Amino acid sequence: MRGKKNVDRYSSCLYAIGMSAEEDFEIFLVSAPGLESVLCEEARANGFAEATPVKGGVTIRGGWPEVWRANLEIRGASRILVRIGSFRALHLAQLDKRARRLPWGELLRRDVPFRVEVSCKRSRIYHSGAAKQRIERAIQEELGAPLSPDAEVCIKARIEDDLCTINVDTSGAPLHKRGHKEAVSKAPMRETLASLFLRQCGFDGTEPVVDPMCGSGTFVIEAAEIAGGLKPGRSRHFAFEQLATFDAAAWQRLRGTGVAAKPAVKFYGSDRDAGAIAMSRANAERAGVAEFTEFRQHAISELIAPSDAPGLVIVNPPYGDRIGDKKRLRSLYHALGQTLMSRFSGWRVGLVTSESSLARATGLPFKPPSAPVSHGGLSVMLFQTGPLA
Repeated sequence: MRGKKNVDRYSSCLYAIGMSAEEDFEIFLVSAPGLESVLCEEARANGFAEATPVKGGVTIRGGWPEVWRANLEIRGASRILVRIGSFRALHLAQLDKRARRLPWGELLRRDVPFRVEVSCKRSRIYHSGAAKQRIERAIQEELGAPLSPDAEVCIKARIEDDLCTINVDTSGAPLHKRGHKEAVSKAPMRETLASLFLRQCGFDGTEPVVDPMCGSGTFVIEAAEIAGGLKPGRSRHFAFEQLATFDAAAWQRLRGTGVAAKPAVKFYGSDRDAGAIAMSRANAERAGVAEFTEFRQHAISELIAPSDAPGLVIVNPPYGDRIGDKKRLRSLYHALGQTLMSRFSGWRVGLVTSESSLARATGLPFKPPSAPVSHGGLSVMLFQTGPLA
């Protein structure tokens, strides 16, 4: 019996996070499935040396300044979660009891609304709605904070194999919402995905980028921001600003001025749709990169390479699932491939599509594609070439 009690005591262990900047805890960078290793590379390049790829994201360790910096600087993460605690719960009464032991007063403010999200998988607690109510009640009765379905502060609980892991979402709105792209085209590429695809293509900010189907300008603007050293979260608000652990003065020092350094190259977008070009220019202006981006309205047949040294062509054409017809799209992909082969000698190409047959229609010498990645409910792949002959 004593051994059983010791096991139960260990399994119900909670670890707390507090106000100290020196405190070390687990931080989870949520990634699009299939891009965990790419996000890990980015985290390490940003000084998170112990970043480790896991299913669904990347784990790092640190204190609250690292949480704030990850939200501010990591381009590829979709949100940043902080682990509050983990314990075993075999029934709802046990969940309620152990949830009350967490240090809610050190994390949440009594005057700020919160909400709870719960998922259950392979557990004796299988009703996520009932589990959600128990955690909500535990927080309300222990802390007194108001509950609201629209609250920015979100507590996320995952109950899997009877292990309950509780996190706080420190981002709020998804991190692809940088605060600059007010106008969007059909089926837009999320900024987080665009930045990871750019990294997969070897882009480091020192070469020109061309997107011949730029839509609302996501690839071009992301590339320009990277080259200009701009932090992706510089213009937006985060949920962590509503937590009891927030230090406004330290955050302002970390945030900096948000002024871009002028890169040595430019970044180019084109589209046959005049509305897309107007959107791209407006978005680039809001992002502070209009000076070193250029957007022009023309068809693929009119595309020519800039006078810069060769760089990267990256494009997210229609797939046929939501925009266009797949049979007709083959001719578009073929025309794109012919234009690039004849006019972009020395340039590398990255193409994002859901259809291998469409990628083959370009006639470009693609390497084997990347692992499939979920984009707007579709499974897409990145096809890459080396420098074109």
